[in-house]
Amino acid sequence: MKKTSPIEKNARIVNKYLKTKLKGNPKMLYDAAGHLIVNGGKRLRPYMVIKSCQILGGKTSNATPAASAVEMVHNFTLVHDDIMDNDEMRHGVPTVHKKFGMPIAILAGDVLFSKAFQIISNSKLSGNAMTQLISQLAKGCVDVCEGQLLDIKMAEEKRIPSQSEYINMIGKKTAALFDVSCAMGAICATNKIKDIKNLSSFGKNLGIAFQITDDLIGVMGDPKITKKPVGNDLREGKKSLPILMAIKLAKGKNKKIILRAFGNQKASKIELKKAVDVIRALGIEKTVRNQSLKYAERAEKSLSKYSGSAKKELIELLDFVVKRSL
Repeated sequence: MKKTSPIEKNARIVNKYLKTKLKGNPKMLYDAAGHLIVNGGKRLRPYMVIKSCQILGGKTSNATPAASAVEMVHNFTLVHDDIMDNDEMRHGVPTVHKKFGMPIAILAGDVLFSKAFQIISNSKLSGNAMTQLISQLAKGCVDVCEGQLLDIKMAEEKRIPSQSEYINMIGKKTAALFDVSCAMGAICATNKIKDIKNLSSFGKNLGIAFQITDDLIGVMGDPKITKKPVGNDLREGKKSLPILMAIKLAKGKNKKIILRAFGNQKASKIELKKAVDVIRALGIEKTVRNQSLKYAERAEKSLSKYSGSAKKELIELLDFVVKRSL
């Protein structure tokens, strides 16, 4: 019999809780709001909320509402992301706007967003903890919106952004919710500012490492694993770290091969493969992995004063995030 991983165990707790909260009338609205939740997702962010609570000696039950709220906000961002990108599939199922139509999808996202704050305000934590949780989640939502617009503007501009601009963008768009997840978990266990800051730092740096690795997979990943065509992010013209570095490092003919495929929706499979081969030959994978590792080391350092099984599980998650295979 297969052993259940800590992530799967936590996912079951959160899924059970989410099911009780995503009910109501009109039924179609709640079916749409729960569509992506019931059809997949690893529940990484709720896992980080619960483990950040446990590392400081807090109870899982104290962190479950906050963990569920973070997952609702995450899914709210996915619903709206898919609308903005006009994506048709996620988790192997039609996106919410494709299945339920645009007006219901927008409302479903709004319900997820609102329910997240409702769950926290109805939790049994102290008034001070509740205020801090709401403040953290609101900050995370603002950061995600700012990061999303930075990403859109970056895509629209012809110029190639600097590495620091890219890190700033993913720090808001992706890492903000990881940061907030860990901070919220800590708040469910303690009111010590230093502990909350340490866990927040762990989440932020893990989130940056996560996105850097994700972007590497988006360029050079095996289509059998990614379920996307070879060089998908190249064709889409995504200004991710591996692509920025490749364009900067490539010279002459090699640079032309990359730029011919970059942002070219009509690029052939051969042109894309040639561009990916050039990127590989430039040693981009190692360079980008090292960047990811730098943030992972910062994340690990944030937990240096703690011990116990929750710390071990957070470090294992960090290792998984950085070492994911292409």
